[in-house]
Amino acid sequence: MVTDNAKLDREREFHDRRFAEDGARQQKVGKFYQITKSILREKEKMLFDSCQGARVIEYGCGTGSYAFKLAQQGAELVTGIDISPVAIAKAQEEASVQGVDEKTNFVVMNAENLEFAPDSYDLICGSGILHHLDLNLAIDSIVKVLKPNGKAIFLEPLGHNVVINLYRRLTPSIRSEDEHPLLDRDLAFFGQHFRQINIKYFYLTSLAASFIAGKPGFNTVLKSLELLDSVLLKLPIVKKQAWMVLIELSEPLK
Repeated sequence: MVTDNAKLDREREFHDRRFAEDGARQQKVGKFYQITKSILREKEKMLFDSCQGARVIEYGCGTGSYAFKLAQQGAELVTGIDISPVAIAKAQEEASVQGVDEKTNFVVMNAENLEFAPDSYDLICGSGILHHLDLNLAIDSIVKVLKPNGKAIFLEPLGHNVVINLYRRLTPSIRSEDEHPLLDRDLAFFGQHFRQINIKYFYLTSLAASFIAGKPGFNTVLKSLELLDSVLLKLPIVKKQAWMVLIELSEPLK
C-alpha cells in the first residue's frame, strides 16, 4: 500500500509536539470543547453498548482516550494505535496505572495501513482522526480488518461552516498542515463501503455558549441552544453547517 511518507512524518511530528505540550493547545481551544458533553455522552453510550466481549481498535488513540474505559466495560481486547510514539508511550504507562494492561495493547502504527489480519476486529472507534488521513486508504484498511458484522464509530469535525473555517485559518499553530475537516462528499463516500450508515450532527447555535464557558448561566444557555440545534440540524440545508458529526458505520462491504 503506497503512502505519502512526507505527510506521515509531518503528522507524527505534529502529534508528538501536541502530546508533549498539550497544555498550550488546551488553553487556546478548551473553551470550545466545554460545549461537547452531549456528543461525548452519545458516543460513549454507543461504544459501551457495542464493546461487550468485543475485540476493539481505538484508531488514533492518543494517550489512551477511550481504551481504558472500553477495557473496563467488558471488551475482550482493546488495541490502541497512533502515529505518535510519545502518545503510545504515555498510553502504555497509563494502562498499567489503570490496571488494564492485560486487556489493552498500544502500538505505533500508520492508520492508513492497519497491520492486522483481515476480519479480526469487531469494533473500530476514534475521535478527530479520519480528517487527518487519506480517506481512501483509511476506509479500505478499516473495511479489511473489521469482521463482516463489525462496526466503526467516529466523532469528526465538519468543514462547511464559513465562520468555523475562518477560525481554523486564524489558528494554524494548533492544527496539522494536512488535516481536512469532513465534507458531504466524504460522508457519502463512507456509504459506499458500509451497508448501514448513521450520521448525527452537533453544534451550530450552541457554539455561542462557548464564549461564556465557566461563567454563571453557561449550562442554561447551552441547553437552550442545544434544543434549538436539535430542530435546526434536522434540516438538510442547515445540518452541513454543524461543527461535529457522530458517525456509525455497520456491516462493511467486503
